[in-house]
Amino acid sequence: MSFHSLNGRSLTCAALLGAALSACAPAATRAPVTAPAPAVTPAPAPAPAAPAVSFQVMPFLSETPVRSFTAAPAMTIDPARSYRAVLKTARGDITVDLNAKGSPVAVNNFVFLARHRFYDGTRFHRVIEGFMAQGGDPLSADTARQSEWGRGGPGYQFAAEVNNGLRFDRVGVLGMARSASLNSQGSQFFITVAPADFLSGGYTVFGQVIGGQNVLAGLTRTARSTAQGEQAIPGAAADTLIGVQILESR
Repeated sequence: MSFHSLNGRSLTCAALLGAALSACAPAATRAPVTAPAPAVTPAPAPAPAAPAVSFQVMPFLSETPVRSFTAAPAMTIDPARSYRAVLKTARGDITVDLNAKGSPVAVNNFVFLARHRFYDGTRFHRVIEGFMAQGGDPLSADTARQSEWGRGGPGYQFAAEVNNGLRFDRVGVLGMARSASLNSQGSQFFITVAPADFLSGGYTVFGQVIGGQNVLAGLTRTARSTAQGEQAIPGAAADTLIGVQILESR
């Protein structure tokens, strides 16, 4: 639209024109409303890393193996400390984290026997594929007594610790062997080579393999489970447990 010069009616027309322009003018543009930025919660600082636990070798209490005792050992370990056992074999070492808090009696017993070299030269006399590897019988140190392997002990027995919530639900669980009675534990132990949760609640769990799982898997299988029961594998030579070294946290 073009605008001409105003005549005598300039004030009136100007007023009307101004009013008309005001009516036709676009509404004022509102400034966009910006939503407030969400509050930023700073990420929590990472928890400080737990100090690494260092271990020291516990000295042996005997120069030669002691295979028989008259009574179960007194409690000498400190359940507040951490303990490990290094099972030395010709195939390599198997390192086990011992659960002194969950099964203090079994751990104390194992530490006591190991420090007296009780296990030196014994054998993994019963190793079954898909189940477990058993050792700790002092009779297994003597090949002339092979027909008796699995029957020996340290000269005493003690009760199982089965109410600690620990389970045989994975590979590498260390447990105490026993006969029919819960009070018949001695020196024999076993390590699962496959989950065996059906044993949970009936046998003491007192450790877990943390190193040398390949060594455990490579132990000679000496028996197999069959429909007719457990059968020895002819010619299978049981692996020797050279010795057990105990480590204690500082």
